[in-house]
Amino acid sequence: MRKKKNTGSVHVVNFSTYTSPKIVESNRDDYVFYGENNSYFQYLIDRYTGSATNNAAINGIIQMVFGRGLDATNSSKKPEDYAKMKTLLNDDVTFKFCNDLKLLGQCAIQVVYNNKHTKIIEVEHLPVETLVAEKLEDGDEQIQAYYYHPDWENKKQNEQPTRIPSFGTSKESVEILYLKPYKSGYYYYSPVDYQGGLQYAELEEEVSNYHLSNIMNGLAPSMLINMNNGSATEEERKKVERDIYNKYSGSSNAGRFILAFNDDKDNAATIEAVQLSDAHNQYQFLSDESMRKIMVSHRIVSPMLLGIKDSSGLGNNADELKQASVLMDNTVIRPFQDILIKGFNEILHFNDIVLNLYFKTLQPLEFIDLNGNDVDKETTEEETGVKMSAEVDLDNFGEDEDLDNWELIDERKVDYESEDDLDEEINNLNNPKQSVLSKIWNFATTGTARPNAKSEQDRDGKDGVKFKVRYQYAPLKTSSNSREFCDKMVAAKKIYRKEDIEQMGKHAVNAGWGLEGANTYDIWLYKGGGDCHHYWMRKTYMQKGNIKPDLKSPRVNDVSVNEAKKNGLKPIKNDKKVAMRPTDMPNNGFVNK
Repeated sequence: MRKKKNTGSVHVVNFSTYTSPKIVESNRDDYVFYGENNSYFQYLIDRYTGSATNNAAINGIIQMVFGRGLDATNSSKKPEDYAKMKTLLNDDVTFKFCNDLKLLGQCAIQVVYNNKHTKIIEVEHLPVETLVAEKLEDGDEQIQAYYYHPDWENKKQNEQPTRIPSFGTSKESVEILYLKPYKSGYYYYSPVDYQGGLQYAELEEEVSNYHLSNIMNGLAPSMLINMNNGSATEEERKKVERDIYNKYSGSSNAGRFILAFNDDKDNAATIEAVQLSDAHNQYQFLSDESMRKIMVSHRIVSPMLLGIKDSSGLGNNADELKQASVLMDNTVIRPFQDILIKGFNEILHFNDIVLNLYFKTLQPLEFIDLNGNDVDKETTEEETGVKMSAEVDLDNFGEDEDLDNWELIDERKVDYESEDDLDEEINNLNNPKQSVLSKIWNFATTGTARPNAKSEQDRDGKDGVKFKVRYQYAPLKTSSNSREFCDKMVAAKKIYRKEDIEQMGKHAVNAGWGLEGANTYDIWLYKGGGDCHHYWMRKTYMQKGNIKPDLKSPRVNDVSVNEAKKNGLKPIKNDKKVAMRPTDMPNNGFVNK
């Protein structure tokens, strides 16, 4: 039998090549694809999941963009608007927007209106890979709508995608606010900011797959076994293969061998290995080069910022890390945040909510240097992420400043209707005519108190005399069934400004005692809540250094009412309906019967 001549052929196998995103217009439909069948988003997701470096870079930047969540510098001034904002833009949905904007280059916000289309009642995340843009018509200045389908690559021809209008273009109940940065040459979609590194992400992925496949398949075959005793039946071949495998396979030869059945020795199979010289160095170079280029494409100033240890040592000491952190925050992180905040403001403005939004940073405080800069509290809060207003901590309400140089010259229960009159008395100290309080300090002094802070009620009096008006929770005693708030207030013995007490009413310092169980209420009026036995004691201080040495200074609480009247004190009568403990108020001070 004449043997056939075997004509050989050579096949060259390449890694899949990277292509730039293509905008594909459907001839029969009204929308525009991002890649074939809108597949480019999936290509980006595959590069994210397949490349270790790309995955770490994207995850790290997303976390830095989101930081510790969305906040507002004027939250304490506009607590209702702030609460509405947090309801619409909760941390979960905000993080998803950050994720899509970085990973896919754009994000889609689904806005839901009330029936009258006068208010936005809900904000939802819509995966951007499920949307395609509507074609522009002549005269259109912006994209009018987006079409939704959960899986565009597998969409059946008879399926109709859902059309959703763009934000501000309709009166429908649901619209899409599509956020993306501007990129030259692109209109419908925006390429990712790490576009130039995608081929290296794919290269790193393929090198990884090559090594994994090589190991999973037992690396290179460790032996070639020629059976040169003629052809065998299929059953005989399988038996010989099983016997050899059971005897010779193992970790020493990686479990791989080649078994060849030949007619004779002259026709034995031969293997010619294609050796790659210095292979381990070449693959190491490809791996290192891919990592570097991916980080360059993401503009990562120092890999240590994302938890990646770089052998070059770049940015590994504290000073370099600080500089790298500040630079990356300003050049990479802030632009993403600005895009999101601009979009969020559009939504909030529709609901007449105006807040100075910012993302609380993950940067360590020691990396943020504001010394020497003329910045206000809001800017400082935005840069550091630390609230400048008092937090919910009873021990921290009221700043500490030594009052050793001040004398307590008057104290009385707070009468809310007479507070303005007492403030006027402080103002009258600037008048040459001697006022009631200016007469008091001629005979009254008391001990010192320490907790204090500057207040709008502080005044400079006649001849340089300075006065301060403060308040204390009184009486300084509790009972066995006193609530925790009252126990803490009495134990602290703090002296507060009126501003501090009003600030307490904006925080949940005594949760559940407000109207309908609210966590906040007016602490200035209702102290510890319904049936509370405490009240605010007003204290007026005068600077010690200005008291003449020949004046008597008995303690105020040792002076009787009659004696005070004799010495010129004209007590201001309190309105009993206002200046009383909550337990003495109608319904025992409860707002809920």
